[in-house]
Amino acid sequence: MNHTPYLLHHLLDGEATSDAVIHGEQRLTHAQLTLAARRCAAHLRAAGLSRGDRAVIFLPRGIEECWAIFGISQAQGVFVPVNALLKAPQLRHIVNDCEARIVVSTRGQDAILAEALGGLEGVRVLYVEDMVSTEPEGATPHDVAIGEDLCAILYTSGSTGMPKGVMLSHRNLLAGTRIVRTYLGITSADRILSILPFSFDYGLNQLLTAIEQRASIVVFTFRFGDEIVRALHDHEITGLAGVPTLWAILTQGSPLLRSTSLPHLRYITNSGGRVPSENVSALRNLLGETRIFLMYGLTEAFRSTYLPPEEIDKRPTSIGRAIPECEIFAVNQDGQRTRPGEPGILVHRGPTVSLGYWRRPEETARVLRPHPFLSPLEGGDTVCYSGDLVVEDEDGYFSFVGRNDAMIKSSGYRISPTEVEEAIMATGHFQQVAVIGLPDPVAGEKVHALAVLRSESSGIETKPVLRELGRTIATYMVPRTIELLEALPTTPNGKVDYKLLVRQRSSKTDA
Repeated sequence: MNHTPYLLHHLLDGEATSDAVIHGEQRLTHAQLTLAARRCAAHLRAAGLSRGDRAVIFLPRGIEECWAIFGISQAQGVFVPVNALLKAPQLRHIVNDCEARIVVSTRGQDAILAEALGGLEGVRVLYVEDMVSTEPEGATPHDVAIGEDLCAILYTSGSTGMPKGVMLSHRNLLAGTRIVRTYLGITSADRILSILPFSFDYGLNQLLTAIEQRASIVVFTFRFGDEIVRALHDHEITGLAGVPTLWAILTQGSPLLRSTSLPHLRYITNSGGRVPSENVSALRNLLGETRIFLMYGLTEAFRSTYLPPEEIDKRPTSIGRAIPECEIFAVNQDGQRTRPGEPGILVHRGPTVSLGYWRRPEETARVLRPHPFLSPLEGGDTVCYSGDLVVEDEDGYFSFVGRNDAMIKSSGYRISPTEVEEAIMATGHFQQVAVIGLPDPVAGEKVHALAVLRSESSGIETKPVLRELGRTIATYMVPRTIELLEALPTTPNGKVDYKLLVRQRSSKTDA
């Protein structure tokens, strides 16, 4: 690079002849990726995208997703990646909520696009097929944005209602790229297997890190664990990131892993929830010299902690210590810094703290607050209150105690119980619904629904209802079962007693 990158697309600057992105039989070198991004940017500008306009990316996983991200940045726009697993109502919510000007998609998605965008004014669809086959009009403008400008909006489920958009600046994303690359030791020699979606902060970080370091990223989808093992072997993968579900699949449902040598796999790294200790032990036995990095983070501040591999034996249940360039501490209910061994809310300070939630100032103010102990004159700045209870030990390592809200963390996804409840109620069969998360050895937590039928729906089967839900919400949000009750328990204030439901069902699960 001929200058320090301060905008996301500056990561493309520089020379490299190696493959940047691989997907199936498709390959793009770093030079080809740069050209594809420039072509995309020119098409976007010709379509009217201006500085700060939002452009939603709704594409199957592949090479097109990669150049669209950089192309939107180069066009001075804000990219909003959407998981291709989401259904039309969820896509519509995101497009409408972020006031998107453009949706970048493929003609293969026309049916869901028609359902999602019907009646929305001022939204234009640009197809990647046209960006590849036709020459754009006009030239891509010179950079006018600065690093503090909004670069991306990642939608994440909250404990109430529909997903909300976390706003990330160019500097946020570049800091995350720099920090993770540092402690994982990523170089141009690495070949990274990309399984996590780019709508997930760590999935996006893998792409940015690979491009920054002139490494190669292999974009991959799978159905069975053995497919991952083959990809690790055939592509000589050096780095793999996953969520707890992936490690459960590899250790419990991938016979091929036991008979396949993976000498190139330098590291694996986890996000999206705690990996059970037994799975960590199994991975260490199966992978030999591969280094295991366990991490904790939240979209609002990206990564917060990581556990160095050499600390796993000593601290098997720890989420680690602060990532480079960041400070992590915990505060108790009185707002005081906790003592070692005292539970408190994890607070994150550093360059990856986001800009807040899109168009949600009140919710932003609850999560992003002034530093509790330092004034601005003393270097105090905005910090992120995670909502997660942790305990710090004498050496500055943290352990996760539990969530301080009602979020369900299943297979690495943050799921809003309220959003699932609303979808179940919309079927018209129930008078009351409660959705909770229950412990699950593979997913971490499973989505479990409890419901009271309407009188006219007496005798209804729940399996068809679950199939109906699969058409309105993402598959990973659909409950495993809907448990029918005569009535839901309530607190003295008349609210549904979610804590009682969780205790009762968890005890049944344990038994």
